[in-house]
Amino acid sequence: MTYSDLQSKVQAEQLTIFGTLLGARGTILLLGPHEPGFWPVLCESPEWQDGLADPVDRWSQRVITRLADGLGARAHFPFGAEQAPFLTWAMASDRAWISPVGMLVQADAGLMVSYRGALELDWEIQTPEAPRYPCASCAKPCTTACPVGALQGKQYDVEACRSYVQSDPAQRCLTEGCLARRACPISQAYDRDAAQSAYHMREFLN
Repeated sequence: MTYSDLQSKVQAEQLTIFGTLLGARGTILLLGPHEPGFWPVLCESPEWQDGLADPVDRWSQRVITRLADGLGARAHFPFGAEQAPFLTWAMASDRAWISPVGMLVQADAGLMVSYRGALELDWEIQTPEAPRYPCASCAKPCTTACPVGALQGKQYDVEACRSYVQSDPAQRCLTEGCLARRACPISQAYDRDAAQSAYHMREFLN
């Protein structure tokens, strides 16, 4: 099965391949949301509508486990009792790097990157040519977009970020998502629904 075949199967579930790396036995495919279709499909899912906790994780586990079963692969997740090392995998992959503000930047999602799971295959696949590090030729608007400069120091100032977001229920970081993430030119082309970003920001505050 080729990379293109695998991508077609994954995208049919409103996920997409966010990077690949070699695992112990074969190729690991890192999966993230395929926009703009991911959020509407998730919101129509039984996991979202049953009112129980962690709907995004539960949807991801159901869908990616089904994909793994169909491909004879193993599913891994960045949540749950046996969390896989997704940050390490992302940095070892061919499509993610550390951005100027310290967060991961991914070739397709920019600073809006989120990994919903991974498929570990028992065989190696030929992957597309890896893109160049995008921040090298960027004006880096992410470095000045945060209203409180929470990403300008050596470490992310979580409390400054949290206090600002909690200070006004109508400010854009809460209603549209992190302004630094949205400033990234790749993020702007990713077409992520503002409602999705707002949901994740509310989860961050809980």
